Amino acid sequence: MGILNVTPDSFSDGGDFVVAERAIDHAWQMVEAGAAIIDIGGESTRPGAAAVSVQEEIDRVVPVVEALAGTLPALLSVDTSRPEVMRAAVAAGAGMVNDVRALRLPGALEAAAELDVPVCLMHMQGLDPATMQQAPGYSDVVAEVAAFLESRVVACKAVGIPRQRLLLDPGFGFGKTLAHNLGLFRHLPDLRGLGLPLLVGVSRKSMIGQVLDGAPIDERLHGSVALAGLAAWLGASVVRVHDVRATVDAIRMVQAVKEAA
Repeated sequence: MGILNVTPDSFSDGGDFVVAERAIDHAWQMVEAGAAIIDIGGESTRPGAAAVSVQEEIDRVVPVVEALAGTLPALLSVDTSRPEVMRAAVAAGAGMVNDVRALRLPGALEAAAELDVPVCLMHMQGLDPATMQQAPGYSDVVAEVAAFLESRVVACKAVGIPRQRLLLDPGFGFGKTLAHNLGLFRHLPDLRGLGLPLLVGVSRKSMIGQVLDGAPIDERLHGSVALAGLAAWLGASVVRVHDVRATVDAIRMVQAVKEAA
């Protein structure tokens, strides 16, 4: 899954693709590099990010979806929590919803059920990215994340969204310390026990900078690729990344070793 943030303030590539033409070109570049899914987001969810209006999010996302739908040989995903944006993006040609709030905003469950597209449910402690990193705490991060995700699967079932349309994301960096993130990553196979495909997104995140002696965002490529390969080895079905070509090469090597075994 290639990341396409059409925002001015995302933590890594904010401002790079706010012009629709640049966003469209970048989507094609990622697909040519091997991306099977393009995840288009119109609102930054980095810690401390400011909220945008529903209409502004739609205005950022929908023109890009419309320009790519039916021509780009990849699944288009919309990275949003708002039911209005989900509906507008799917109407424009998106075929998946990726929600960091796991369909917890009012109307989101019903919209996802109505739209009949795959949905990724992500764990985040709380509902607000602006405050999620203020002293996050868990008694057992793996058990609590698993329990939350299972509860959201149950909520989806209650409104008619079948399990086979769902993916799960542990939510690395969303209300978690470095220790939480590393422990959760180490126990990815335990989350596979929920019986649904896992999506892992750690590309360029602060956990990499923390481990690598404060490496800035533009020096986290190698750490990002290492974690993507490890995620694939541990059973992730989708990795959400900025650096597609390097990640594709790493995962091809992981797959070659798995097949040899």
